[in-house]
Amino acid sequence: MAAKSVGRYIRVAPRKARLVIDLIRGKYVQDALDILQHSPKTIAKTIEALVRSGVANAEHNEGVSDVDALYIKEAYVDQGPTMKRFTPRAMGRATKILKRTSHITIILDEKL
Repeated sequence: MAAKSVGRYIRVAPRKARLVIDLIRGKYVQDALDILQHSPKTIAKTIEALVRSGVANAEHNEGVSDVDALYIKEAYVDQGPTMKRFTPRAMGRATKILKRTSHITIILDEKL
């Protein structure tokens, strides 16, 4: 009975999001939420919302009654599309700026 929540096109580089995702992978939901609330990273708020969404999906769609038994079975970050921008530089040149996006997936399951 796995519940899934996906955040797509999130405006943060996947490399930065993976730092926070690695902290919560395999943890119970309540422990993960505590870690995310005290994390100084900006993406932690978005990941916290995804975990809460996964808990709501587990309760509503999967019929999970004991939320305390839920843990983060899988959590991964994939790269989304990259926006390409240019900024002016010295002597009439331009430099490319890559604005990366992420697709974050969190899968919750019950630990028996």
